[in-house]
Amino acid sequence: MDYRKHLRKDDKLAAILGDTVHELKLHKNIPLRLMASIMSQQLSTKVAKVIFHRFLSLYNGKEPRPQQVLDTAPETLRGIGLSNAKVSYVRNVAQFCIDHKITDTKLQKMENEEIIEQLTAIKGVGKWTVEMLLMFSLGREDVFAVDDLGIQQAMCKVYKISTADKKKMKARMLKISANWSPYRTYACLHLWGWKDS
Repeated sequence: MDYRKHLRKDDKLAAILGDTVHELKLHKNIPLRLMASIMSQQLSTKVAKVIFHRFLSLYNGKEPRPQQVLDTAPETLRGIGLSNAKVSYVRNVAQFCIDHKITDTKLQKMENEEIIEQLTAIKGVGKWTVEMLLMFSLGREDVFAVDDLGIQQAMCKVYKISTADKKKMKARMLKISANWSPYRTYACLHLWGWKDS
């Protein structure tokens, strides 16, 4: 089914859909995608790209495996512009992926909630980070990032939700988004796009 047809049942969302049709892609080397999302936390997209590019340069432009990352001296990782905290989080991810045999194949067989539960056990990895991974690396169609600031801002505008009480705000967002299932990821993509334009 065309996801847009389903999302148009929500009049307010229908009003902002525009002509864009989003497609989700499945990316390889999920452990690396997770490290990349940690590197990009609290940075602009532009700066994040520069740092990730420097990171790949450490491995001759090739995507490293978790063991290669662990074999890289922390000072080297700091040298590309990562904070001490991010260096240790990136190493935590690499170690965790080795210890728990985290592979693309294994993750693709798991449900969203299982993946969130498993990966948030890594120090430095929060629910939002895993949700972004599910959307942008694993191509999952039904993820709703209630804690994402952009989504909050867009929904509060579109649905006239008060931001006075964060708990009530999130509860209202979750209630509205339930109607978008099984295509909540697409709704998020359109909300981000609408907010940025």
